[in-house]
Amino acid sequence: MKGMVADLNLQMNESVAGGYRSNSQKTRVITEKWVENNLFCPCCGNAHISHFENNRPVADFYCQNCLEEYELKSKKTPISSKIAGGAYDKMIERIKSSNNPNFFFMEYDKNDHKIKNLILIPKYFFVPDIVEKRKPLADTAKRAGWVGCNIVLKHVPAEGRIYIVKDGVEQSVDKILTNVKKINFMEQYKIDARGWMLDILNCVNMMDEEFTLNQMYQFVPALALKHPENQHIRDKIRQQLQVLRDKGIIEFHGRGHYKKC
Repeated sequence: MKGMVADLNLQMNESVAGGYRSNSQKTRVITEKWVENNLFCPCCGNAHISHFENNRPVADFYCQNCLEEYELKSKKTPISSKIAGGAYDKMIERIKSSNNPNFFFMEYDKNDHKIKNLILIPKYFFVPDIVEKRKPLADTAKRAGWVGCNIVLKHVPAEGRIYIVKDGVEQSVDKILTNVKKINFMEQYKIDARGWMLDILNCVNMMDEEFTLNQMYQFVPALALKHPENQHIRDKIRQQLQVLRDKGIIEFHGRGHYKKC
């Protein structure tokens, strides 16, 4: 870990946005200044992350140590199953690129501006399947025809939603770094392979702590609909379970029996 990571101050400073009139601009300045002044890099443990110049298409911050990039999405209402993103085409383009960003999702209290929840979703959990295309803006809109997107968090496996702050409580730095390290093996896979791995991981997460291969086969119809080009769904399930076993996500107990780690 490079540098000492201090305890997080969950209180944001409203005064930093004193020169702005727009509520959206105030929120952006207040939340981004908090990240810049307080947050460590959850990928390498560096004590600080830095702010990019304004108006980059996706990323807001980067780590000078490991060069990981981060985008911040903040809201004063609870983090739900969908989060509004930016332009759809730009989001898809960046996800498919070699330097797509990690994401922070922040929920703060609108009255006292304290952070209630802060979630990291590592970049390798972002595949086109979790980005929902929105309808174009109406012809009467200022940006007529513009197409935005939603980030569908419910499609992200629990392993990819790593809490930094949960219900107003700062989480252990060691735990955060361990959780990131546990699933960073996914970065080595191309986007199509990651999509399959996330699908199977979501299926595993719907199972009890101990489950069988035959129980996993109940997902064959749904996976076949999602991947019509693949005629060997059962083989793919077994293959992905083996990867998850080798990476310590699940344990294999023989005779088609598995247990979550």
